[in-house]
Amino acid sequence: MRRVLIVAVLIIGAAILGLWRSQGGVRQSLSRAVGASSDDSQGDLREEIRKSFELQPGARVEVQGINGSVEIQTSDTKTAEVYVLRTANSRDSLTRREVVIEQTANGLLVKGKEARHAGVWEHIFGRNPNEQVTIKAPRQIALALKGVNGRVSSGDIDGPVEARGINGKVELGQTSGSVEISGINGKISVGLRQLDDSGVRVSGVNGGIELRLANGLNADLTAKGMNGNVRSEIPEVTVDKQDHGSGYSARIGSGGSLITISGINGNVRLVRGDTTASSSVSSDKKVAASEKAERPAAEVKGAKSSQ
Repeated sequence: MRRVLIVAVLIIGAAILGLWRSQGGVRQSLSRAVGASSDDSQGDLREEIRKSFELQPGARVEVQGINGSVEIQTSDTKTAEVYVLRTANSRDSLTRREVVIEQTANGLLVKGKEARHAGVWEHIFGRNPNEQVTIKAPRQIALALKGVNGRVSSGDIDGPVEARGINGKVELGQTSGSVEISGINGKISVGLRQLDDSGVRVSGVNGGIELRLANGLNADLTAKGMNGNVRSEIPEVTVDKQDHGSGYSARIGSGGSLITISGINGNVRLVRGDTTASSSVSSDKKVAASEKAERPAAEVKGAKSSQ
């Protein structure tokens, strides 16, 4: 009986040792948790990917499933240059995911996905690598950004733009075409130069929205389901609020394509297209400070009236 117990202990010990050696990420995570140093930690591991493709005017450029920031730089060119930087704290973490870059029948696809099946221990203690994607692309494209865990930005786009499922701030240059934005956890700033019949649809946003409107833009705006307000910083654009509920409307220029906004937890600002992001942030802070300064006065007034 004793011999059987010894054999069982040896088998279990070997299994635990094998698991421990195969899970470098677990070892490092536990070391960090107890404040111990790791002998095999020599800074971030890096992997760089560079590819270039020729694109036809109007080609679809789609980026999806990226665990990190995405930047689209546009110019008058016919070539798309893709640069991906992947970093991780261990080889196991770096090989856990991969970024696929391929030319499709109608454009370009950059997609992050799992490269291998992760075990239970790795799911609990492991970390996904960080992925930073930079694409230098033609201005005349159809841009689609989906499932990005990080900040997203783009230059000017002559074509439709779609952004869905973004966990981070979204900053888009001047767009000409249609815009569809949904499922965003972060602030949004988008430029609108010219709209087609599809117009603009924004829904399900946890954050403030800034619409930078170009001179000469004609559109009709409606907003509903707002936990916030809609205000215009453009003298010739007036925002009307419904007497009941949280609905807003505005006519831009002579009216035209629809800008539909719904399900927003934050404020919507209408500004001219030349307003920079930094000035927008400054303006938000001034409004917030003004509202905060006025609040105590209103409370004191209410207290006096109740006496």
